[in-house]
Amino acid sequence: MKAAILHRFDSPFTVEEVPDPACPADGVIVEIRACGVCRSDHHAWKGVDPDVTLPHVLGHELAGVVVEVGRNCQAFRPGDRVTAPFILGCGHCADCMHGHPTICADQQVIGFTFWGAYAERTAIPAADFNLVRLPDSLDFVSAAGMGCRLTTSWRALTDRARLRPGEWLAVHGCGGVGLSAILIAAALGARVIAVDVSSDALEKAREMGANILLDASKVSSVGDAVRDLTGGGAHVSIDALGSARTYENSLRSLRKLGRHVQIGMPVGSHATVQLPLLELVYSRQLTLHGTRGLGAMAFGQLLDMIAGGRLDPARLVTRRIPLSQAHAALKEMDGRQPAGITVIDRMSV
Repeated sequence: MKAAILHRFDSPFTVEEVPDPACPADGVIVEIRACGVCRSDHHAWKGVDPDVTLPHVLGHELAGVVVEVGRNCQAFRPGDRVTAPFILGCGHCADCMHGHPTICADQQVIGFTFWGAYAERTAIPAADFNLVRLPDSLDFVSAAGMGCRLTTSWRALTDRARLRPGEWLAVHGCGGVGLSAILIAAALGARVIAVDVSSDALEKAREMGANILLDASKVSSVGDAVRDLTGGGAHVSIDALGSARTYENSLRSLRKLGRHVQIGMPVGSHATVQLPLLELVYSRQLTLHGTRGLGAMAFGQLLDMIAGGRLDPARLVTRRIPLSQAHAALKEMDGRQPAGITVIDRMSV
């Protein structure tokens, strides 16, 4: 099969012919029809993710067709249209059995702990537990665009923050995660203030349903501006980027008793930040949540909303590229990347 191999961090891939992956006894082989290009891939490409060892194949926002089934896999057959969460649980520990595979101690992560979906095929272990069957109405590119960004935002808003209709949501960073959160919040009946420094990203946020746009570069205090514009502050605020600045802006945007959700993955110098404990968390009685991924068993309600026409992940996809352009798409993330989500939809070139 063809795969984009990373031999050196922060360097171009080489598209090579490599052996097909072996099918796990409890898993399947998926022929990849589309794969999203995510900022988490950028972290791995840069060499800041400790799970990644070289040579490596990135890619975790996959959609495709089952082409081989292991002898112990019971729920899937060749020809099934599928996707998978990027965090794969073992399926039998206490955390997995209680519906929390994203904190499984024996988890595997597609495209990080093992070779991923910047390739024509990839293996999915424990498929009966981890694989998700796609509805016929959802095409492969849209499913890949849904990827980790829409699913993670879904869990952040519906499970961790429990966002309610009429509440204000502040979204700090309108990349793929932020735009996904705005799309979901609008469908849930919440009001959204979108915060970014890119006019293109803010315009895309408007298209996704944001009620107010705030250019963070044009105000002296993002927190004060959000609280003024929302009549007291957001009920829920998310850091969709993972930087020290957006994290603090998110906290300062909240009204009393507000809920912050950390979606963006902080790396490098952003991994450890100061916490205004007395001024914000204690005095305003804020709640802080972390979130990472969505387990396969929790996809049902999200897919029902998509099938029912209340959510359309295709709106997030702004560009389709061949596998040979994956490096260029990641390189763009060194600066200010284009608004929306890029999807690889041609794996053989």
